[in-house]
Amino acid sequence: MTIFKLATLTAVLAASLSAPAQAQTSDKLQEVLERGYLVFGTGSTNPPWHFVDEQNELVGFDVDMGRLVAKALFGDTEAIEFVQQSGDARIPNLATDRVDLTCQFMTVTAERAQQVEFTVPYYREGVGLLLMANGQYADYAALQEAGSDITVAVLQNVYAEEMVHAALPEASVDQYDSVDLMYQALNSNRAQAAATDQSALRWLMVQNPDRYVDAGYGWNPQTYSCAVQPGDQRWLNFVNTVLREGMTGVEFPFYAESFKQWFGAELESPQIGFPVEFK
Repeated sequence: MTIFKLATLTAVLAASLSAPAQAQTSDKLQEVLERGYLVFGTGSTNPPWHFVDEQNELVGFDVDMGRLVAKALFGDTEAIEFVQQSGDARIPNLATDRVDLTCQFMTVTAERAQQVEFTVPYYREGVGLLLMANGQYADYAALQEAGSDITVAVLQNVYAEEMVHAALPEASVDQYDSVDLMYQALNSNRAQAAATDQSALRWLMVQNPDRYVDAGYGWNPQTYSCAVQPGDQRWLNFVNTVLREGMTGVEFPFYAESFKQWFGAELESPQIGFPVEFK
C-alpha cells in the first residue's frame, strides 16, 4: 500500500470514529438543566394563546405549555424566560438557538417539518361558526336549513368563500379585513354567523358567556404542535413526554385547568387501564 493510500485510509477512519462523538455534543436537555431555566419562544398578541393581561403578565394556553415544561424540568413553573416573537421568527429563532422551544399556535405542515422537529400535538384547531345567543338560528342544522337566506362573516382570505361553502354551500359570504369588523357584522345582524377559528370562538364564549353560542359544527382541521431545533432526539423525547403526560397522565390536572380557563371546556379525565392514545 502506498503512503498516500495509507494516509487517506487513516484520515477516513479517524473521521468515522470522531463522528459519533461529535453527534453526541449537542444535548439541549443537559444545557437547559445546567442553565437553570427554560428559554421559551411564543407570541404576545393572540388571545387565548398568548397575550399580555391587565397585570402586564404574559398569559395564554401556549404560555401554559411553556410553564408545564419548566415545571417538568425544575419543579417550578416560573423557571422560564419568555422570548416574545413574531410568527415569522418562530423557525429562525430555533435555527439560531435563540430559544430552546417554541409553542406559538404553530400549524404542523410537511414544509415546516423539513426545518424543525415537531412535538406531539397539544391542540387540534379547526373552523367553527359563532352565533348570537338570542339570534334567529340556534345551531348548524338551522343554518343548513336556511340555505341562501343567511350571510356568514369571515376574515378576508383568498380561500375564505370556498372555506365557508364547504360547510354551508348556499350561504352568502361577506369578507372583512379584521376580526373586529367580522364580529361587528355578527353583532349588528348584518351576518347571521361568523366563521372563525374554534379556539377564538371558545375564547369569545368564555369572555361573553351569555352573548355568543357555538353552532356545533367544526371543519378544516389542523394540528398545533410545539417545535424544537432538529437533531437532538433526547430533547425532543423529553418535551414529548411532558406534553403527553400533561394530556393523558400525571400532569393532566395542569393541562385540564389551563384548557378550561382559555377554552371554557371541561376535559374528561383519561380513562384508567388501557392507554387511550393507542386505541
